[in-house]
Amino acid sequence: MLGKKDEQDIGKSGNLNTIVGKGSSFEGTLKVEQSLRVDGRVKGHISTTDSLVIGKEGEIEGEINTRNAVIGGRVRAKINASGKVVLESKAIFIGEMKTARLVIDDGAVFEGRCSMQKDNKVSYEAKNNVPNKLNKRDDQNRSGNVGQKSEKAA
Repeated sequence: MLGKKDEQDIGKSGNLNTIVGKGSSFEGTLKVEQSLRVDGRVKGHISTTDSLVIGKEGEIEGEINTRNAVIGGRVRAKINASGKVVLESKAIFIGEMKTARLVIDDGAVFEGRCSMQKDNKVSYEAKNNVPNKLNKRDDQNRSGNVGQKSEKAA
């Protein structure tokens, strides 16, 4: 479980010290201390210690390791985020994602797979293919017993 300090820090970015501007492209490995903003095109491996912001014109193809990510453009990648990932309304994400928290705005496109994890550890349930426990109402909805009274209640 995230502590109060971690919850307050999620969504806050550190110093933005690297920008790949509109019309720019980069291919290869990009390691950034603090935060990175991409408004151009990047193909390869991206690693940031804090946040990655992808503008509406930004495109990334490859692998991403970051703490937090805000995606407004197009991403075809494998993302490993220890904090939170936000897909804004114009975002298109295709790929695989591992993150502690995920926000998908109305209009965003998510095609792929997402694994929710805490502190970069996959939950016990996901690791061992254990289904989450559902409350009784959900069980009844799935079994078709919605609106039917049990014999004991009659």
